[in-house]
Amino acid sequence: MIKEPTAMQKYLAELVGTFMLVWIGPGAAVVAGLMGVKGLADVLAIALAFGIAVASAIYVVGKISGCHINPAVTIGLAVRGSFPWKDVGPYICFQLAGALIASLLFVACLGTQASTLYALGATTLNSKAGVTIPMGMLGEAIGTFFLMITIMGVAVDSRAPAGWAGWIIGMVVAGVIITLGPMTGASINPARTFGPYVGNLLFGGPCPWGQFFLVYCIGPIVGAIVAVFVYDFIAPQESSSA
Repeated sequence: MIKEPTAMQKYLAELVGTFMLVWIGPGAAVVAGLMGVKGLADVLAIALAFGIAVASAIYVVGKISGCHINPAVTIGLAVRGSFPWKDVGPYICFQLAGALIASLLFVACLGTQASTLYALGATTLNSKAGVTIPMGMLGEAIGTFFLMITIMGVAVDSRAPAGWAGWIIGMVVAGVIITLGPMTGASINPARTFGPYVGNLLFGGPCPWGQFFLVYCIGPIVGAIVAVFVYDFIAPQESSSA
């Protein structure tokens, strides 16, 4: 009989999964800057790195914690009733911790230039393209909507084919980054932005906290919540349990 993971094992799995995501994803953005990769090649490389990171994390820790690795996903599932509210706080805390550890260790490996020159891969609005905070909030909400409705379809819905969730979710993340990345950096995950922002606060890189709370927290959370209700409306199940 398979032993049910303890609460602490689930929390640590979220930390490990988010660490994988932020080390590989934003880390790829730092390396692209270091190598002078620009334009579409830059976006594609970062999107691929995120897709691989998400897929890997799902297959590693999904069976332990569900691999939310994203506060917006955790809140969306809790609002739906698929995840206990008592675990929302610990999940988010460990997700944020995993993201921060990844950013700090990237500085340990590359030095403070990872922050001062390459912002630890932090997401910020593309003000040069005219992207405003309301526009960024909408973009992040839409991007997270695509992520969350995919999670609902391939991971939460019991009718989904087994074994494909990791790659499908990873590829959706990559696709969203290709489209949304040039506008907002395509966070679609408050923890993904939190880690680099705190790292930048410590080591001298940019960390526009006004954008963080409005664009990179509220936008994704709203998008995730809308997605779970839209999915349940268009694809009702006999049971609402995950």
